[in-house]
Amino acid sequence: MNTLKTLVLMGIMSALMVAVGGLLGGRQGMLLFFAFSLITNIGSYWFSAPIALRMSGAEPIERAQNPDLYDIVERISAKAQIPVPKIYMIPTDSPNAFATGRDPAHSAVAVTHGIMQMLTLPEMEAVLSHELGHVKNRDILLTTVAAVMASAITMIAHSVMYSGSYDRDERNPVGVLLITITAPIAATLINLAISRSREFEADATGAHLCGHPLQLASALSKIEQISQQVPMQSNPALSSLYIMSPDPRSWFVNLMSTHPATSERIARLQAMADSDRL
Repeated sequence: MNTLKTLVLMGIMSALMVAVGGLLGGRQGMLLFFAFSLITNIGSYWFSAPIALRMSGAEPIERAQNPDLYDIVERISAKAQIPVPKIYMIPTDSPNAFATGRDPAHSAVAVTHGIMQMLTLPEMEAVLSHELGHVKNRDILLTTVAAVMASAITMIAHSVMYSGSYDRDERNPVGVLLITITAPIAATLINLAISRSREFEADATGAHLCGHPLQLASALSKIEQISQQVPMQSNPALSSLYIMSPDPRSWFVNLMSTHPATSERIARLQAMADSDRL
């Protein structure tokens, strides 16, 4: 159901971009925006991983620096039947982790120094199972494309608004102005819905890979509590990548969250654990 919902939302996002082009530029605008959506999708597909790693300050680490981390990642990768991703460390005391990469063969996983210090090894395995679940499900591609498309729609709409081109357009200026206001809002809401849907899916996949849904629930609870005390300084553009919003104290981040409520995620994991006992 989550996968179907994601595909439907992606279709709506693409249709929205083409519709904006049609309203602002007619048939030529539709073709132009369609081509633009293809270019942005291809660009995000190829370059999302190095950009995300650079923006987060992640640094590659070797097995000798953290053999436990390597053992966990290799074990989960074997269970998921995916290539072992490159492993990075983010030098911050705030607990968090993310995965990135255009496909399983070109993936990377990054963990913060803080999360390695604050979680037990079983909890850490559950967190990494969640992140490699994103890789297995190819969520990084879906969420990156959605985010890029939402940003593109917003950028185009703002350009039209601030250039004042709607005043010079022969079409209804009120209608053009309305679309420049509502299109970015709709694109953002769709992007957030896609991101939250993929988080639920990664939780389920991660719980299956590690075999212990309650360990992931425990890890999520700890991360949320500690992040309240030690928020992470991170670029907002990367928020959807992390296992949890980097700064849960921010009212704006909570309002426009790329993640479901932690309480709901934990409730679903507890239900999975109860189901396994039956």
